[in-house]
Amino acid sequence: MSSIFNAIYAFFNQIIYAVASMRISDIVDILIMAYIIYKAIGFMLESRAGQLAKGFIVLFFIYFIANWWNLIAIKWVLSRFVNYIIIAIAIIFQPELRRILERVGHTKLLGTQGDLSDEPIENCIDKVCRAAGNMQENRIGALIVFERSTQLGEIINTGTVINAEPSVSMVGNIFFPKSPLHDGAMIIRDGKLYAAGCILPLTQREDISSQLGTRHRAAIGMTENSDAVVLVVSEETGIISIVSNGKITRNYNSMSAAEELRHLLVNDDEIADDNKIITLLKRFNPFKKENGKDAEKADETEN
Repeated sequence: MSSIFNAIYAFFNQIIYAVASMRISDIVDILIMAYIIYKAIGFMLESRAGQLAKGFIVLFFIYFIANWWNLIAIKWVLSRFVNYIIIAIAIIFQPELRRILERVGHTKLLGTQGDLSDEPIENCIDKVCRAAGNMQENRIGALIVFERSTQLGEIINTGTVINAEPSVSMVGNIFFPKSPLHDGAMIIRDGKLYAAGCILPLTQREDISSQLGTRHRAAIGMTENSDAVVLVVSEETGIISIVSNGKITRNYNSMSAAEELRHLLVNDDEIADDNKIITLLKRFNPFKKENGKDAEKADETEN
């Protein structure tokens, strides 16, 4: 019994020693690793990588049992598999790894192009959503991609470059049934109708509702491989959907779709984040009280 208490005592002593000898750099290191693990778990839960990861965990558990019970045949097979697991992960998780690297590349720290917030994209959102409202009433299908940081040159090459100023009639004419470019996606670049009739990659996910057709699968596939935002009008139901980061939200009208697109494409969130940072810095400003007193004295002097 005393040996158990001694082991517990030694364990807590090690924890106390580790905490007491911890440096600021160690704390920063732990926080960064915790954030990376947190984001990795969240990413795996929202993609098919979660199911694949569960499969790997089951295999490791079987290997542990086989090693414990000395099951020679299973150990030999699994040991050969473990030797090539890095290559297997790179092949199986290729789409997920690509998305992770693209998200890292989209961060502002690396100086990439931010979301569009100028007048052209605002005008384009307005025209596109008004046209989507008309197509919703007439049950005309549409697939419209808003390009962001990820350049969609490969997708544009599959269609026809039009590079036209946005207008309700132009969008309606492109997706009018039996028009030359109606059976494909439109690409919006820099607030212009840049290309039409483009072919998008289909998602490989198996958990998508059977009610969603090829347009919706193409929209999800496009946002899985880039940071684009896609607007979809269903030809069968007339429902307007918006897809971003592989997630689809439905049942928009022309006004609510425009509001959601502005939220996703314009820098309102970044401005809000900047304001939060400024507020936080002001809160911890060591000169805040002194400045406040100086301001009060200035007010009294003026009065």
